[in-house]
Amino acid sequence: MNVTTEKKWTIRELILLLSLCLVVVPILLENILYDQLIRWLDNTLYAGTLTGFCMAIVFTTAVYWIALKPNQLGWRAVGLTPLRKKMWKTILLWTILLILISIALVVVMDVLSISTNNAKTDSLKSDLTPFTFVIGFLSAAVVSPIYEEIFYRGFLYTWFRRWGVRRAMILSSFIFMIVHIPTYNTLPVNFASGLVFCWVYEKTGSIIPAIIIHGIVNGIGISLSVLA
Repeated sequence: MNVTTEKKWTIRELILLLSLCLVVVPILLENILYDQLIRWLDNTLYAGTLTGFCMAIVFTTAVYWIALKPNQLGWRAVGLTPLRKKMWKTILLWTILLILISIALVVVMDVLSISTNNAKTDSLKSDLTPFTFVIGFLSAAVVSPIYEEIFYRGFLYTWFRRWGVRRAMILSSFIFMIVHIPTYNTLPVNFASGLVFCWVYEKTGSIIPAIIIHGIVNGIGISLSVLA
């Protein structure tokens, strides 16, 4: 076991950060801010990218001010520990496995006639230039993996882990899945990805490998979706 079982946080931190995740961010950022940016910029890609960037700042700042600083903890407490050479084997293995799992889920969804189109990639395809592709790629493959792994694995999985590894994986992955609503067609992949990222964090004691796998898979996904 590489993830500490120490109870760093109380129910207070969990309630505050879950409220931010499930209520404040969806209402203030994903709806009000996003709609305002659409009116200002008249471009869904730019509005979505800026909203995502704001979400990254809000989530990361909230973890620091609510979970870390009041408890005199550093970023190591949420798994930001150095990447070691032996972790690369785990990264390679689970990147390949997650790609295969994602392909299998997409195939099943296709057989069941469930659309796998994504509004975000559709907006990028409708205005595809080298510049917009770079923006979309950096947002999906760099910005999102960093703040999502800090929050959903570094904090949330670690908090739930006091109830056992299996429950922590399922609970944190379920929350990671539902926050991606209303892109319902990605939910199975989101849940499976969450399980993989939790397992990788559990085995390495660092969220860096999960960030790398998350970034690679997102990068491949957006590239195939847009350029196919």
